[in-house]
Parts: sequence; C-alpha cells; structure tokens
Amino acid sequence: MEQRFRWKNKQLRDHVAVLDGTLSPTILLKNATYLNQTFRKWMTANIWIYKDRIVYVGEKLPALTMNCETIDCSKGYIVPGYIEPHAHPFKLYNPQSLATYASQHGTTTMINDNMVLALQLSKKKAFSFIKELQEHPVTTYWWCRYDSQSETYDEETIFSNRNIKSWLEKDFVVQGGELTGWPKLVDGDDMMLHWMQETKKLNKKIEGHFPGASEKTLAKMMLFGTDCDHEAMTGEEVQRRLMQGYMVSLRHSSIRPDLPNLLDEIHAMDIAAYDRMMLNSDGSSCACYENGMTDKLIKIAIDHGVPIIDAYNMATVNIARYYNFDHLHGNIATGRIANLNFLSEKDEPTPVSVLAKGQWVKRDGIQMDVFQEVDWSQFDLEPLKIDWSLDSDDMQFSMPFGIKLENSVITKPYSIGIDVSSESLSTDHDECFFMLLDRNGKWRINTLLKGFANKLGGLASTFSSTGDIILIGKSKRDIEAAFNRMKEIGGGIVICEEGQSIYELPLTLKGTMSDQPIEELIGLEKNLFSLLKEKGYPFIDPIYSLMFFSATHLPYIRVTQHGIYDVMKKTVLFPTIMR
Repeated sequence: MEQRFRWKNKQLRDHVAVLDGTLSPTILLKNATYLNQTFRKWMTANIWIYKDRIVYVGEKLPALTMNCETIDCSKGYIVPGYIEPHAHPFKLYNPQSLATYASQHGTTTMINDNMVLALQLSKKKAFSFIKELQEHPVTTYWWCRYDSQSETYDEETIFSNRNIKSWLEKDFVVQGGELTGWPKLVDGDDMMLHWMQETKKLNKKIEGHFPGASEKTLAKMMLFGTDCDHEAMTGEEVQRRLMQGYMVSLRHSSIRPDLPNLLDEIHAMDIAAYDRMMLNSDGSSCACYENGMTDKLIKIAIDHGVPIIDAYNMATVNIARYYNFDHLHGNIATGRIANLNFLSEKDEPTPVSVLAKGQWVKRDGIQMDVFQEVDWSQFDLEPLKIDWSLDSDDMQFSMPFGIKLENSVITKPYSIGIDVSSESLSTDHDECFFMLLDRNGKWRINTLLKGFANKLGGLASTFSSTGDIILIGKSKRDIEAAFNRMKEIGGGIVICEEGQSIYELPLTLKGTMSDQPIEELIGLEKNLFSLLKEKGYPFIDPIYSLMFFSATHLPYIRVTQHGIYDVMKKTVLFPTIMR
C-alpha cells in the first residue's frame, strides 16, 4: 500500500520499544469502549498510540508515560475512522479541501477518482500532487481510469498503454475504473481488457459502473474481472449483483439519494449480506455534504434497520478487507494506522473528536489547525489564462436540432422550431443558446438547449467533465459578458443579466476546482442553485448538469469535443467547427 505506511526499521523498533517500556506512547486512551470487529461487539481496553500507529490494544498500561497524552475514555465510544470508497474529489472542491472537510465528519481515508488529474495535469505533476497530499492527515488512495468517459481529441495520448500502466503500478492506486466505458469492452476492446488483466495481476480491484445492467451483463463483467459496482438503484439490483459475486457499494449522492429506499427494499427481500456491502457518496455536490458525509450514511443505515455494528462495518472494515488494506485501516487493533472517531453515543456516528494518522484533526467539536496549505502553482493548478475572445461568427446557431435536458444529467435530441437568428430568445419558453468551446479557442459546437432555464441571461462555466467551456443563455450579449467576466476571474461559473455579472463562483485551480474550503463553497453553491431555480432550472443538481453534458457513459445525445454525439449509435451527428 501507500509508501508512507511501510514503516522503516527504526520506526518498527520504536513501536516495539513502546511495548517494552523503554519509549513512551504519544497518546494513551484509557478505559476505552471501542468497536472490536473481530469479536463483533463493543469491548473495553486501553489503546496505546505511538505517533501515527496503534501499538497495543488490551488490558495493560504502558510502563513509561512521561511524554504521553493520557485521556480517560470511560465516557463515550470509539470506532475506526470511516472510509469513502468512491470519491470524485473535483466537484468544485479539490482533493485537499474535500479531505479536510471529510475529516471533520470522521472520514479519514479517501479512495479518489483520478480523472481530472489525468486530463488536466501532466503525469509528473499529477504524481507530485498526490505525493504532496500524502502529508495530509487524511489518507488518500486513487483509481486508475481507463478512458475519458467522453469523445476527446487526446484520448489515445492521455489514456495510452504506457500512461495507464504507470498509474496502475503506483502504490497509491488501489483500483482500476470506474468502468464507464464498459460497452467498448463488451464490443471487443482488447486494450481495455488488457488493462483489466494488468490490474488483476497487481492484485488490485476493478470498480464497475453498470446502471440498469441485466443479469447476463453483470455475469459477463464479473468474468472480465470486475469486483464491485455502485450503480444498484433498487433492492432487486442489489440482489442481482450479490448473486453474481459482486461487492455492492450502496450509493447516496446528490443526484441519486438512494440509500433509504435501497435498505428498505433489501430488508423487505430478507437480504442481510452486510459483509458484502459498503457505503459511498459518489462525489456529491457541496450542498449535499452540509449535514455530513460518511457519518450521515451510517446514520441512515442505522435508522433504516441495519444493525449498528454492521452499519459501522459498511463504512470501515468491509471496505478495508475488500481493498486488502485491513492491516492498515478499518479496525482498531495493534499495528493499524491511528484513525479513530470518538462518539457520544453508539448510534450517533458524527464524531465529537477525530484522530487521523495519530493527529487530532477535531477535538471536542473544534477543527484543529493541522492542515497544511498547498502551493497550487507548483502543480500547474493556477487560474486560467484565456488569451482569445468570442466573435460574431461564434454566435451563429443554425443547428436543425437541439438537446433537451430530461433530468439533471440525461439529454435527448429535439427538433428546433423557433427562430434562432435574433440576438436573444423569448422567455416564454425554456430553450437557450448553448455552446461548448475548447478552452484554448480551437473549436466550438453550437446548438440549443431545452429544459435548462427560461429566464437565464447568460452563463459561462469552465466546470465540465473535459475542462472545456460551456455557455448557456437567452441573450448573446449576456453570454458574451459572462464569458468575458469568467476570463477576468481566471475561470469559474459566472451569470450575467443585462450585461452585468449577478453571480460568480471562481474556480482558480485550472478553472475546474476552487481553493476555498467546502464550508464556503456550500454557501456559494446553494446561492447558485437558488438563482438557477429562479431562472427556471427544474431539476435536482445543475452542477451535475454542467459536468455531464459531454459524458458519453450516459444516454442519449452528448455534446463533445468531436461534436454532437449519439451515444447509442456511437456516431458524431454534427462535428465541431474549427475557429
């Protein structure tokens, strides 16, 4: 696993010296009632910690305590630090800010999507950034994507055989996937199958992405090497995955808040295979995390009939065992990393205090000042510098059909029946001008978007799945004003009305992420949601709408770097226009 926790010989000797009484532990938790997952019950013991490692759990007390912080834990309960197995750490927040926020809710280990790092940074910079994050109290592991989940110009370069293997061979990468491009695999893509074989050869897991998959498809993907899937949306789909041997990751996210129904349905079906289940929040928007992260999911599980110990296990040891790192994470025992959550009650999973790598990151409800600042510039994560402008040719919208937003993320084609030659569109309908632009200004694709808003002047966003620029609105003047203001702030989301900016969310890290803490982003995001709702946005999550316009793992029509793309037929219907 992570190089940080392959303790050197001197460190291992120190750990044993604590037991021998010649070295003092750094923290002693006396009379601790803790969750022991080997015996599956609450037990009382003394827990010795030396720096970042638990060196003893049992009845004994250390002989030497002169340099030790001793805490009487006779009140309250201790559980292992929670693990988020399916994080997309780029939903306006960044991996550093997400980990910091997660730690306050007891999540001390994150398994992160590498998509944005692969698309936006060189491999060298991406690996350096991940190395920097290893100094954070929260432990971060990573996926290795096999494709861009869109139609991009540099797909074969970024997701080359050499690059994929470079990622897979890193100790901090624990899985391949998620397999959003699995239809290519089924259709005979042997390169993807080769990467899956390489992943398995390294004893790493493969995460599926199989919404609505039939039993036969699930069986095929299991034979190809997939280990887990997080796309079950009904109790029957959970059962189907369990029957085919999958680990099932139960999701509760901003666009799929499924966990209560999933649990109710599996209990109605008399399914209690909790050791084959884990919990995830699937890269929720900031506002969805306002009331908690993994702690919130554990609480939902408890409230919907999951036995308390199993609820905690679904966020700790089940995940650790699945990823083969339970010798480091997921339980409270000798040798494990000192990731501990201190609870007021057994059924209240939001911790009062949190230890991560043996550091107090939260103490009696207060966030500790232990989180290092990141020098973003050294990783080329700086504000966007756009040195080109829109012109009159860019504002021509003559497409015979547009895209209709059916919900937050699904788009279908529709026939355009209105005059699009004017400078603005009527607010009597929900059709808007829509443009996807290369961030370097090399190409564009213009069409209309139906179902997003009916009163929106102009919106510009550098937040998208591929890092390209999205422009939406009723007024060409406001669209251009929003674009120009977005350039000035170095990337982000800007809304203009009557030529004036009325909303700004700066994304100063490559135009994709903010450097602000999530607490600040929650307010900014809620303001965005409220404003867009006033402008006619009818769905759950506009952040996901912006991100998934180009995502070809979803039906039916997508706007990509190659043009308007028919996902079902795998063809470009209208190509992009070079500028």
